[in-house]
Amino acid sequence: MRIGLRREDKYPLEARVPIVPEDVRRLVRDEGIEVVVETSRRRVFADGPFAEAGARVCGDLLDCPVIFGVKEIPVERLEPKKTYVFFSHVIKGQAHNMPMLKRMMELGCSLIDYERIVDDAGRRLVLFGRYAGLAGMINTLWTLGRRWAARGIQTPLARLRQARDYGCVAEAKRVIAGVGDEVRSVGLPASVEPLVCGFAGYGNVSKGAQEVYDLLPVETVAPDEVGRVRGRSGEHGRKVYKVVFREEHTVEPIDPGAVFELDDYYRHSERYRARFAQYLPDLSILVNCIYWEPRYPRLVAKADVRALFAGGARPRLEVIGDITCDVGGSIECNVRATDLDNPVYVWDPIRDEGVDGVEGDGPVVMAVDILPAELPADSSREFSRILMPFVPAIARADYSVAFDACPLPPQIRRAMIVHRGQLTEGYRYIEEYVKRSDAATS
Repeated sequence: MRIGLRREDKYPLEARVPIVPEDVRRLVRDEGIEVVVETSRRRVFADGPFAEAGARVCGDLLDCPVIFGVKEIPVERLEPKKTYVFFSHVIKGQAHNMPMLKRMMELGCSLIDYERIVDDAGRRLVLFGRYAGLAGMINTLWTLGRRWAARGIQTPLARLRQARDYGCVAEAKRVIAGVGDEVRSVGLPASVEPLVCGFAGYGNVSKGAQEVYDLLPVETVAPDEVGRVRGRSGEHGRKVYKVVFREEHTVEPIDPGAVFELDDYYRHSERYRARFAQYLPDLSILVNCIYWEPRYPRLVAKADVRALFAGGARPRLEVIGDITCDVGGSIECNVRATDLDNPVYVWDPIRDEGVDGVEGDGPVVMAVDILPAELPADSSREFSRILMPFVPAIARADYSVAFDACPLPPQIRRAMIVHRGQLTEGYRYIEEYVKRSDAATS
């Protein structure tokens, strides 16, 4: 009946918290759960509000059997037999997190991963996705304004700031809506219109990104109409265009006689090949919001971008906002993740490297991998709200019993990757990645 909230220490500018003070008050007052908060000078909610809510604020969480966090925990801070709840980023066998997972197993810990708290249909229930989309789109529009300004093209987008420079989402939205009014009344320069933004994906992340983009004077077009919009350049300065790409627009069956079927694609991705490159010449911005694994075709390969920038004329594509930020993944020219202090780089197709800033021959890549941290107060409140229904059960569970007897809701059982040092049945495949990491280290 005691939980701890750890101080985030993976990134210097990470200020989020999984449970906010007002929800701590409910846990203490209504559920009888003791909450211990590790002191922090950089958390968006200071120690005072947690203490006022009834939490005990101290320098460590040694007496807490269950510890909640946001991002990965350094290996040296793991403690024996404890239950940890955070975004572990291990389910794809991510090599950089295998030492952490191995140490948790050696210490007999249990691990519950927010990313795997899903309903019966596999839909995620506890996530920062919308705020990744919100912050990612703010940053992408800000990046586009800087890119155009670097080319000597002045537009209303030059007034935008990075997401972290706004106090809250509402403030950012007011400014972007004002930019939208200016585009509607004054228009964009003929040299950059029509502005076409393509959204790959249609889930929570994409919805958050579209929520921001829709503050501009938007006209939505279907993927097969994008080329016709570009062909009418000179008529569209007072509005911008949006196109949303689904799976059937990004891949096609290898067999010429086959037709696209979504379930078949997810079951047999080897039967499909990428087809998204055909849309790249028509886009000013690409916002990547898809979930991707190596078994799927890439959305954008390096060869696609090289071909686009190899011609004599400057391509329309200016910015890739890779909100999902799988380095070298669905957007292959995302060669490194960026941080809040240095959020963008230009991918040079010749040298195959990222050059800081917005100037150069190649698309600007926005690849911040902790985007919700740019809006820490708003994103923490939303995350805490959707996590709260599960917190009492996680706090009260007896993790010393066998996994099958552990009294947890099904959503949390599905999210338990490690129980008392052992990978649970649905995650035993990760053992192979742990072994590979060991071999590489040796």
